[in-house]
Amino acid sequence: MHSSAQDAFDALSDPTRRAILDFLARSGEVTAGAIADAVDEVGRTAVSSHLRVLRTCGLVDERKQGRYRYYALAADGPVRDALAFLQSLLNVGVSDAAAMAQPAGLPRQAGDVNPSAAGRRRAG
Repeated sequence: MHSSAQDAFDALSDPTRRAILDFLARSGEVTAGAIADAVDEVGRTAVSSHLRVLRTCGLVDERKQGRYRYYALAADGPVRDALAFLQSLLNVGVSDAAAMAQPAGLPRQAGDVNPSAAGRRRAG
């Protein structure tokens, strides 16, 4: 069974969909035609297909007004799940990197210098 975050990651795996999301992030709510004009790697039909995928997985919202369809990033839903997952990875990764960079039991001081780097500076 797919989670909403999994669906969001699946949608984000395509570079054209990422380009569409990037355009929406910079532009706010825009028409499908404006998106198609901005994303020139593919044709209008392909942009419509990508927008359907993004809408179905909850990454974008669609609003119909007359004969136009307006799209905007969806602020709630799967995008929050995906971002929460990525944030947790980042937090763990940063914590682990900091722990590995510092020898156990030795607190790092602001003025500490890496001895091997100091030796290289004196020799040059």
